[in-house]
Amino acid sequence: MSETLSPNNAALSDAMNDELLESFLVEAREILETLGHDLVELEKRPADADLLNKIFRGVHTLKGTSSFLGFTAVSELAHEYEDLLNKLRKGVLQVRSSMMDVMLEAADQLRRLVAAVERKDLSPQDVSVVVDHLQREIRGESASALTSGGEAVDAAKAAEPKNSDLTIRVDVSRLDHLMNLVGELVLARNRLSQTAVAIGQESANTGRSSELQEASTQVDFITTELQMAVMKTRMVPVARLFNRLPRLVRDLARETGKPVDLQIYGEETELDKSIIEELNDPLVHLIRNAVDHGIEAEAERRASHKDPRGTIVVNAEHQGNHIVISIEDDGRGIDPERLRRKAVEKGMITEDQSKDLTDRDAINLIFAPGFSTAASVTSISGRGVGMDVVRSNIARLKGIIDVQSQPGHGTLITLKVPLTLAIIQGLLVRVAREIFAVPLASVLEVVRVHRDDLQTVHGRWTIRLRDSVLPLVSLGEILQVPGWQHENPWLYVVVVGWADQRTGLVVDAMMGQREIVIKSLGDYLSHTTGIAGSTILGDGRTILIVDVGQLMTLVGGRAGEDRRMNMNANA
Repeated sequence: MSETLSPNNAALSDAMNDELLESFLVEAREILETLGHDLVELEKRPADADLLNKIFRGVHTLKGTSSFLGFTAVSELAHEYEDLLNKLRKGVLQVRSSMMDVMLEAADQLRRLVAAVERKDLSPQDVSVVVDHLQREIRGESASALTSGGEAVDAAKAAEPKNSDLTIRVDVSRLDHLMNLVGELVLARNRLSQTAVAIGQESANTGRSSELQEASTQVDFITTELQMAVMKTRMVPVARLFNRLPRLVRDLARETGKPVDLQIYGEETELDKSIIEELNDPLVHLIRNAVDHGIEAEAERRASHKDPRGTIVVNAEHQGNHIVISIEDDGRGIDPERLRRKAVEKGMITEDQSKDLTDRDAINLIFAPGFSTAASVTSISGRGVGMDVVRSNIARLKGIIDVQSQPGHGTLITLKVPLTLAIIQGLLVRVAREIFAVPLASVLEVVRVHRDDLQTVHGRWTIRLRDSVLPLVSLGEILQVPGWQHENPWLYVVVVGWADQRTGLVVDAMMGQREIVIKSLGDYLSHTTGIAGSTILGDGRTILIVDVGQLMTLVGGRAGEDRRMNMNANA
């Protein structure tokens, strides 16, 4: 029995009020984030000495810092862990399946202990069970005793100084404050630029106006560079997200009895730290679904002349101001017809409505709350939660999710989210005399249509866009803009996406693209439906930013009412 924290430890009492404790937690989190991934890789490559040394150095560091601060439970467990790893390094022991189970169990326990430290939990923590498992692995195949001199030399190697003087740790709140200041600077830059252009036109390019133009251009350049620099300080590699996946797939594969190979690409791709944290739950849900629903049992794959070992490929890459994460499996795919039948059984749609659904619309039924095709409830699936959670989280990030599947061949799910949510690109549109900003991250395309091309289905405007029917909604009508009637024969349709949904916003004119800073409307107006916030244009005007997600919800609600009214009328 050991204690996580020692109330009487003088070093700890100081650490609670200074940067010492935070430094330990940051370092511990970094070690534990990669530990699970590295252990799974070690199971595949037991002869990889560099990988084994990396794992050893991390556990050794954790042991040393936790011992200094008096975190005895962490220190005790890390000490036994280090002994086992050291014998593997010396070749005294060999990696085997039971040993990997114990090392992964110890990694989980260390993670729980560090979490208790973070909560300043002073309650005793019992690590005797995991320590006993480690000791049994050490005794089980110990072929010879190690000299104390050899261990000391190894410890010295593990404790070699790192280039820590090349980096500093900064509290996230400071970066947030810096980002807010940069946002204000962007607004001021936009106004200065527009003022400089106006003065230049009025003064017929006098010397003073030229100097003002040059100064404005320089400020513009410096502001852009500063903005990019601040954004990069908040960027972290997506590897922090992906490192958890090998362990997850390993455990799921063993639980389901399906051999699965996980391939990960693009770990070096960077995005905002806050977005990485929000992507964790959706990614876990998608991986669990891929193993449980997507990958077939080994016998079924053999019968289909497939490789008995299933494959899941996770990839991350940049596309402009977005990051795209794809999860692809070579499993059984999604059968649209099966989803139609399930939706009818659950009373979500009628038999007639199911016949009108395209395959794409049928596949999107998986995002409906409580929808599940699992035959029974297991620890992995069949609980009526999952894809609706994915949809909600991606929508919260102003992102888009797309599902493509071919029955018998597999499924590809693509997540597209903005790199940052603080300063965004906005598409300015006009409805009557009002200007609105639509976040460019949600804009798929813009089309110009004639009023004669509009069709009415169930009382709603639609247009035929390539191979699909796109529902439309008047931005002016839904936001109750005075004079929104769209009297011009030609209209613009801004095609927007929100999670799995697509719709077209009808507007009167396009006003160009701007870099905008999202400003809160304050407590009094913060709950205004369909509005995400406001921004200030270069001429000082304040305009509203459209919340695409809320608009889609409103459109969906009205569409449901329209369908019910039509069904009642037909009855």
